[in-house]
Amino acid sequence: MTDTDLRDHDRRVTVATYDDYPSAQRAVDFLSDNKFPVDQVSIVGEDVRLVERILGRWTVARAAGAGALSGAWFGLLIGVLFAVFVDVGWIAVILLATTVGALWGAVFGAGAHALTGGTRDFQSISSLVAARYLVRVSLEHADAARQLLAQLAPGLQK
Repeated sequence: MTDTDLRDHDRRVTVATYDDYPSAQRAVDFLSDNKFPVDQVSIVGEDVRLVERILGRWTVARAAGAGALSGAWFGLLIGVLFAVFVDVGWIAVILLATTVGALWGAVFGAGAHALTGGTRDFQSISSLVAARYLVRVSLEHADAARQLLAQLAPGLQK
């Protein structure tokens, strides 16, 4: 964000509050559908926290398997590129490149995991989650936004 964007954002007021992001997104989409100048709107998440969901243990075998899959895809790509230039045996070229890619991928995947020394033996997905989402609009357009959002669904807003 530029300094001008930050100053413009400071002059915005909250016209609606929602429990989840999809509801706030629907509100902005509704404003857009009604020809509201949406470049004057922001969705602001408040009380943001990092949530890390643990998917399972990450072992050397799983790391090798993931590396093998990545390597196989890369090998397949290389094999197809080489197969374009051979007259005979193009299937063998693709299979050989895919196999070699999978083997090298497995070695590098297992090696990379082993080098961590067990400091992170789990797989996870991280996301930012807010407690509430504010729809903020520039001061000069706030009343019009409130009137439009009142038509959307009064039960959606807090």
